[in-house]
Amino acid sequence: MTDTQAASGAHSPQVSAPAIPPEEMDRLTDGIVAALKSVYDPEIPADIYELGLIYRVDIADDRHVAIDMTLTAPGCPVAGEMPGWVENAVSAVPGVAGCSVTMVFDPPWDQSRMSDEARIALDMW
Repeated sequence: MTDTQAASGAHSPQVSAPAIPPEEMDRLTDGIVAALKSVYDPEIPADIYELGLIYRVDIADDRHVAIDMTLTAPGCPVAGEMPGWVENAVSAVPGVAGCSVTMVFDPPWDQSRMSDEARIALDMW
């Protein structure tokens, strides 16, 4: 910091480059979305991504992926298994260091979260 900057209180914060370059972040994001689209609720012929069951995907600088997801109903018969399916699918994406899945039920899932693709697959117009 120069004397003038110190006297005026102005300073330039150090800005570091993001840990994951934008093009790699795009590739990781595309791979994660593709992995999520490979996981299906066995009772519904649509993938969990298009159903709107994925609430949050966070890619940390160390390339660990944290996912918040829900189910169409808390009593879903695969509630205990589906987070593992998601974890395995996302962990297999090249460049992903690991994945953790948290099951959340707030806000509750409803049909408004479904994509048009899921609505077409389920004939829910």
